[in-house]
Amino acid sequence: QVQLVESGGGLVQTGGSLRLSCAASGRTFSSYTMGWFRQAPGKEREFVAGISWSGGPTYYADSVKVRFTASRDNDKNTVDLQINSLKPEDTAVYYCAARDEVNIATNLDEYDYWGQGTQVTVSS
Repeated sequence: QVQLVESGGGLVQTGGSLRLSCAASGRTFSSYTMGWFRQAPGKEREFVAGISWSGGPTYYADSVKVRFTASRDNDKNTVDLQINSLKPEDTAVYYCAARDEVNIATNLDEYDYWGQGTQVTVSS
């Protein structure tokens, strides 16, 4: 069982940066592959980034490559998402999710645990 709590969202101007964090509780956090998703108003939740249990392999949606960087600290039970060069279309609620598998998945149905989300709003 893993509980996830996101933080770090806020209101930022176009071109700015944010660092989202996801704090996890549970003894086996280090064995979970983590994903970041976002959901904009009126749109479906979409995958943006994933990071393997070891923190090595990562995978990003084409729309966020270069600008988004996922990292994790298994000693602190946290996974972060650094977002640079923010655009208005990045405005969404951002969720972290965990799956008890080795491979990164882009389908939200393949994740077992979800946080409550953190709002990111980018003003133009």
